[in-house]
Formats: sequence, C-alpha cells, structure tokens
Amino acid sequence: MSFSRSLLAILALIATLTAAPLALAAEVVVYSVRNEQLIKPLFDAYTRETGVPVKFVTDKEGPLMARLKAEGRNTPADLFITVDAGNLWQAAQEDLLRPVNSKVLQANIPAHLRDPGNEWFGLSVRARTLVYNKNKVKPADLSSYEELANPKWKGRLCLRSAKKVYNQSLVAMLIHEHGEDKAERIVRGWVTNLATDPLPDDTKALEAVAAGLCDVTLVNTYYYGRLMEKQPNLPLAIFWPNQNLKDRNAGVHVNVSGAGVTRHAKNEKEAVRLLEWLSSDKAQNLYADVNLEYPVKSDVRWDPAVAAWGRFKSNLINVSQAGALQTKAVMLMDRAGYK
Repeated sequence: MSFSRSLLAILALIATLTAAPLALAAEVVVYSVRNEQLIKPLFDAYTRETGVPVKFVTDKEGPLMARLKAEGRNTPADLFITVDAGNLWQAAQEDLLRPVNSKVLQANIPAHLRDPGNEWFGLSVRARTLVYNKNKVKPADLSSYEELANPKWKGRLCLRSAKKVYNQSLVAMLIHEHGEDKAERIVRGWVTNLATDPLPDDTKALEAVAAGLCDVTLVNTYYYGRLMEKQPNLPLAIFWPNQNLKDRNAGVHVNVSGAGVTRHAKNEKEAVRLLEWLSSDKAQNLYADVNLEYPVKSDVRWDPAVAAWGRFKSNLINVSQAGALQTKAVMLMDRAGYK
C-alpha cells in the first residue's frame, strides 16, 4: 500500500471514530409509561422528519421512576413520558426532572395543563366524565360529579377501584375546589350509592353500566371510545358534567399524559426539541388520535370519533393539584370507605 493510500485510510479511520460520538449524542433516550403502540408511530415520524433516532423503554410509572432514581447521574434517559398529572408531579417532587424554558411549549400548551415550574408539560388531554345507560337514565337526570352523592343514585352508581390514580386525581381536584370536608361528604355519598364493589378498571365499569348492573359511572373518555368501537350497539352515552358557564372553575375534570426532560439528561437539547415537536400541530394529531384523547393545543382538530362526543367546558384548575393533593385524596378515600 502506498504512503498516500495509507494516510487516506488513517484519516478515514480518524473521521469515523470522531463522528461516532456525534451520532450517539444525537440519539434521544425516552422512558415511557405510554405503551409502545401509542408512542412508536410518533417517534418513527420524528426520526423521519429530523434524522434523530429515538430509543425508548416502556414500563409502569413506579418501576420507571425507581429506575431513574437508582441510575442518578448515570441514567441514559433524556425524556420521561407518563400518564396523569399526579405522576408527573411526583416525578418533579422526587427531583427526577429539570425546568425547561421554552417559548414553543408555553405557546402550545395552556398554563393549566403544564407544571407552574416548567418541569413537565401535558401532551394530551384526558377527560374523566360521566357515562350512563341510555335505557335507564335521561340526560336531564344528570348534572355534576357532586350530585352523584345524592340519595336518588343509591344502588345505581359504579366506580373504578380507588387504587388507580385516575380517581385519586379527581378527588384531589374536588378537595382543591370544595375543601376537604365537603369533598369527603361527596365521596362518602358515592360510596353509599354504589351498586357493587369498586371495579378493577374503567372498561369493567362501562360493561357493568351497559349490562344494567348500575346506571352511571365515571371513566376516562378513551375507554368509552375503545369499547364503543368494538360494540357500537351498547346503550351507553357520555354526559359532560359541571357545565355551569357562570362558574370559572366549573367544568369537566381533565388530566393529561405528558413529559419532562430528566434531571440528568445527557442530550438535553435534543430532548427539548423532541418535546417541542410533540406539542406541534402534526404531532398533536398523532399523539391524541391514536388513543382517542384530546390534543392540548387548542387549534388542533379532534379525531372525528372524539369530536362526535360533543364539545364541553373544561375545569381550568391547574392539573398539578392532582399531584399536590394526592396524598390527602388517598387518605380521604380511605376514610370514606372507598376501596
């Protein structure tokens, strides 16, 4: 081999070795509570658009947060995605996230759907509302979450188990809105009105209403959407509660799935870039539609199936309260006998 060819080979090797760290640096690593089928299409679209690969790990929120804590500064994770503001709040409290000052995120995501300290941001909206049996209940019979404690619903209400964060967050919001004493009276009323023991998930609660075991329940709307796609003839319908237009804090209880940049992100710049992209018009359609949720960005169209459920006024209390008052909510539910 000639000297010039040897020199070229050495230079090529040096170029390869020096380029490798740059390629690795561009990769974004995500720990996600959202299932693979819900996030992989988004990450694939992001990679096609930007050329930046996204590596992700999926698991439940508890194991992923424990993993972030155990790994500390050695974590490979740049972004943490989870469901429910209560979980996002907990991640921030445990110092697993870092503040992000982004004009893009502040413009795209309403203030009540993001952390006041900018450590996490909602990416899709989940409405927790009433679903009733059309053969047994008229819409005029319904009005609010609080009214489900009325004795007229005795033996007619089904609820999901208190162990799941979704109803814990709803009760936390009731505490914020009404105070602890009144919120406890409401929850005690719910328990008194139960037709059966709390059920393991929202789908079971919906099936119980459809079967006539109870007349009304509280669920996240995407569970309703999934079930009705499979069984469109079920006698179920959505009711939007607390729609008093004169009360600023009245409205449907909403929560979020969302994300935050990890405290020890190795690739903070690309993590923020991915987070901003997830709040864009294009990504919002993908992110919300795939799970029959609502986009956080107000001017993004709703999936046709979701739009068919009708418009509603949302409660504008910052969803961080779902986390800040979660411990009190759990204790209150236990005192009220809600298991």
